[in-house]
Amino acid sequence: MNSDRAATLGSQHVPLRDQVLVELRRRIVDGDYKPGDRLTEDRLAEDFGVSRNPVREALRVVESEGFVTMVPRRGTFVAYPDESMIKDIFTVRARLEPLAARLAAERRTVKDSIGLRSLLDAARRATDESDFPRVAELNSQLHLRVLEISGNRWLSSISLSLYLHVQWIFRIGAPDRAPHSWAEHIRLVDAIEAGDGARAEAAALAHVEAASDAAHEGV
Repeated sequence: MNSDRAATLGSQHVPLRDQVLVELRRRIVDGDYKPGDRLTEDRLAEDFGVSRNPVREALRVVESEGFVTMVPRRGTFVAYPDESMIKDIFTVRARLEPLAARLAAERRTVKDSIGLRSLLDAARRATDESDFPRVAELNSQLHLRVLEISGNRWLSSISLSLYLHVQWIFRIGAPDRAPHSWAEHIRLVDAIEAGDGARAEAAALAHVEAASDAAHEGV
């Protein structure tokens, strides 16, 4: 499983625990480790080609982030996004994304519009190819790019951790959600490109509400 990527762990000038943490998060978010999968220290140490110590440290972090659940006398399991987590995430998104979209429409440049269109094109191709991990990744990239275009550094700085969880939730329901999400993103980008702040704000809110409904249905 992704042996080429795992083989590089330990060769980078980054603490080993941090390398394991990044790779563990990625595999959970991408669905390599699926909700309900049991993750033992021995299994992960073998997967990553490292000792158990950095694995143990990384597991503590992803537990605090809600990606895994540690059950006494049973072990550690990849978590299922629950109703409470989904509600909290979409409550924040419903406030954050419409504001970011309005600001992005007011401040976008031609270069920004071209970049957003490029992400849309990549997402369409990934959707057509049923490459859902890639669709989920591009979904988060597009939202983070809108936040960057907004020019409000506080919006961007608080969003990195949030959109890792957004990507995880999206990935689980991507086969059903991806085509609808792509169409909603087109409407959002159209409004930003046109410089129509009110329409961009409305498109962002409609997208968040549709994504929220889909996520709750999947719980």
